[in-house]
Amino acid sequence: MAAKKSARKVPAPTLSSKQLGEVTRLLKDLDSVELKVVVPMSDHHATVKKLGIDPVEAEPRQVFFFDTPDFALDKAGVVVRARRIQGGGADTVVKLRPVDPAAVDAELKRSASWKTEADFVPGGYVCSGSMKGKCTGQEVFDAVAGKMPLPDLFSKEQRAFYAKHAPKGIALRSLQAFGPIFLLKARKWSKAIDRRLVLEVWLFPDGSRNLEISTKAEPAELFQVAEDLKAHLTGLGIEITGNQQTKTRAAMEFFRAGLRAKPARRRR
Repeated sequence: MAAKKSARKVPAPTLSSKQLGEVTRLLKDLDSVELKVVVPMSDHHATVKKLGIDPVEAEPRQVFFFDTPDFALDKAGVVVRARRIQGGGADTVVKLRPVDPAAVDAELKRSASWKTEADFVPGGYVCSGSMKGKCTGQEVFDAVAGKMPLPDLFSKEQRAFYAKHAPKGIALRSLQAFGPIFLLKARKWSKAIDRRLVLEVWLFPDGSRNLEISTKAEPAELFQVAEDLKAHLTGLGIEITGNQQTKTRAAMEFFRAGLRAKPARRRR
């Protein structure tokens, strides 16, 4: 019997010269940058082993996204999310993407809850502005179950930010919960690149997974850290290939696909 051919892995794209120029301009106005690499699902188990991560030590979390049934927020670049954390804590975010860091209002920049950040993946990047908040895991449960008004889950600053940037006529209280998505988060200090690596595995209800390796850096360090991370992962035999879709984008595409797959109601 002939051996089955393995699927050809397509190398991940790289930033174009135009994108590199844009990034250089943006860096001076960013608070932080995060470099991310998405690993093909067929390589997940091997990647965990190569990084020397103990899955038993991973921190479990749950993520809920909030949007309209037709994903009007997602289309407008607005992300509303709540995340339950092991131990009873939780956090929330109202995020706008993309944003031009140089155009962010000075008052927003002064807020301790605000962050202008950029996520970089092989071949692309996105700048976002995030208004962050804290709550409890029980409050997230209550809001999702309808026992607590959804706006109460978010801070006054977050509600004001949402009202300014959400599509007209879409009230925060009217949003629908999508989720939960269960995830495991593990951290590992890498001596090779002298910084912490974070590994997150998002487990979708249909059995599919998204595994992302990330590390944070100061904006001025971006290009050097990107080279170091790539060399480190390649040296471990971790291939940087295929679709470099971030966790949030993968989650929203999953929920969109679920709605499209629902059968139409029969007419009586």
